[in-house]
Amino acid sequence: MIIGIDDTDSREGMCTTYLGAILIEELTVYGSIRGYPILVRLNPTIPYKTRGNAAIAIQIDTKYPDKVIEYVISKIESLAEMQSEKTNPGVVFVHDREYNKSKSALKDFFYDTVHNVMAIENAKNLISKLGLIAKGYKKERGLIGALAATGAMLDSEWDSTYEYLTYRKKEKWGLSRVVDENSIYKSDLDFYPDTWDTVDWENYVIVCVPKSPDPVLYGIRGKDDHTVKSATEDIKSETVERSAVYKTNQGTDMHLINVSSIKEVTDMQSYIVQGTVKNHPYTIEGGHTIFTLGDNSGNTIDCAAYEPTKNFRYLVRKLKTGDNITVYGSVKNQTLNIEKFKINRLVPIYETRNPTCPICNKRMKSAGKNQGFKCRKCKTKAGSSVLVEIDREIETGLYEVPPSARRHLAKPLVRFMSSNYNIFPSR
Repeated sequence: MIIGIDDTDSREGMCTTYLGAILIEELTVYGSIRGYPILVRLNPTIPYKTRGNAAIAIQIDTKYPDKVIEYVISKIESLAEMQSEKTNPGVVFVHDREYNKSKSALKDFFYDTVHNVMAIENAKNLISKLGLIAKGYKKERGLIGALAATGAMLDSEWDSTYEYLTYRKKEKWGLSRVVDENSIYKSDLDFYPDTWDTVDWENYVIVCVPKSPDPVLYGIRGKDDHTVKSATEDIKSETVERSAVYKTNQGTDMHLINVSSIKEVTDMQSYIVQGTVKNHPYTIEGGHTIFTLGDNSGNTIDCAAYEPTKNFRYLVRKLKTGDNITVYGSVKNQTLNIEKFKINRLVPIYETRNPTCPICNKRMKSAGKNQGFKCRKCKTKAGSSVLVEIDREIETGLYEVPPSARRHLAKPLVRFMSSNYNIFPSR
């Protein structure tokens, strides 16, 4: 049986992965957990998400499906943040006998939910069509993510990473987390680039320790289960109540849709789109840096490096009108929020300078109005100034936001190491 769960948390507390960690321990009285639980991040532009727009799925081999269903529902009802207006839990159960007939439809629903804005009715109609057991609470929005997570569990083909999550004792929830920062930095030194988003060295920020009042103490993300487990062994912290390893679509760029024209871009979706910089990037109030990208058909879209991307904005400001680039990011309010960009071609920029003396190689001085230039030392002369190509101070290749500003789904450049172009990972 596959169990999909979503939307049990709120901005004030709880975490659906914590519920999952409890269930993979406690459900063993009814059977055996198969493989790792799955954590899937869905469309990051959704406005009604609680925090990271994540759903989970667990697979269990059991002879007591009715008892499993009853137990899971009771746990959701006891742990979910039902008092929060924005918390609308959902749970979906897929029996073994339903796998084959449901796999294709649930797989498609999973990918649709990562890319698009899905209505609750979309989920409820598919649940009804497939004859699945499900339960929604309040506005029932959690049924969308819960159903998507079951589709992810049934599809083994998607690019995946892993996260080792540790959880706090309940009496510590809402209090300041006690984690030794030096041990976190050491973990990053020892395991990067096989782990990522542990710390942000340039901005000196611990990334793997959340600030919200939920049960998570810290989470280590990396390429495989062994690596993320090993990376936590020397981390010093307050007492860990429990931990869990999740297989995830984090760091995969699964949300991005490759389009050939800006005309195809719409709000509430995420894209890879190529074009030409149409104006010099400028900075507006709040520290956000903006420029316009255009394609060969005359379509344009504003692209933004927002203030939380910090030093990434300095890279964006080096772009010039005419540069050919590819941008990656999500679109809201007709503006693309840049997660990374690739410079395909830099336009040469020239400036007028005094000519150099062919003998001493120093810059000549003006010989007077309309009299050209001369070298005062060597007495050589030149009739006019020269155009010199200036250093752009940036190269062709792929650039990204720092770890402290990276979205859950955004693929870090350390996972592009086999690419055939320059990459410049942010650390």
